[in-house]
Amino acid sequence: MLQTLNQLDTDLFLWLNGHYTSWLDPIMIWVTERNSWFPLYALLIGWLIYRYRKQAIGLLFTLIAAVAISDQTASSVLKPLTHRLRPCHVVTLQKLIHPVMECGGPYGFASSHAANTFALATCLWLLFGKRYPWLILGYVWAIVVSYSRIYVAAHYPLDVLTGAGIGVLAAWLCVYIYRRWQAHDSRHNKRLVN
Repeated sequence: MLQTLNQLDTDLFLWLNGHYTSWLDPIMIWVTERNSWFPLYALLIGWLIYRYRKQAIGLLFTLIAAVAISDQTASSVLKPLTHRLRPCHVVTLQKLIHPVMECGGPYGFASSHAANTFALATCLWLLFGKRYPWLILGYVWAIVVSYSRIYVAAHYPLDVLTGAGIGVLAAWLCVYIYRRWQAHDSRHNKRLVN
């Protein structure tokens, strides 16, 4: 069963990674680089502080906690536990793939990029989606970043899907805790006023 799943994952990876064009290489390198998105994160922090003032601290903590949990689950738990090599480190695949940058660490299951971007996109959607429907675009961003990891030969599709699932679950958990804390704080403040 696992061997069949691994073969399907490898076949899908080779198909996706094999559909490349030279003009897209630098774009995908830029998309996949973590530092490329710092201006977006700074803009997001500024918007939250401007729009939500005192509430921004709890909201930012929720976003940071979700990303930290997803990142550590993928990087510090699953990668050392599974020891699944990145496709760019598999000798039998190296002549078949299209790598466009340095391969990175040896292990790739699960994708931290996918975990982190989906955690952030899901948190934003759960917290603000009703008020700001355009935040659904966060998922488009997360999908593009996640796809870039396959494009640059750093991850298999299953690495990316698992990372995305971890990110969604981490976000859901952190938003749930934030809302419980918010409800508790609201009840506590009402008692103080009365």
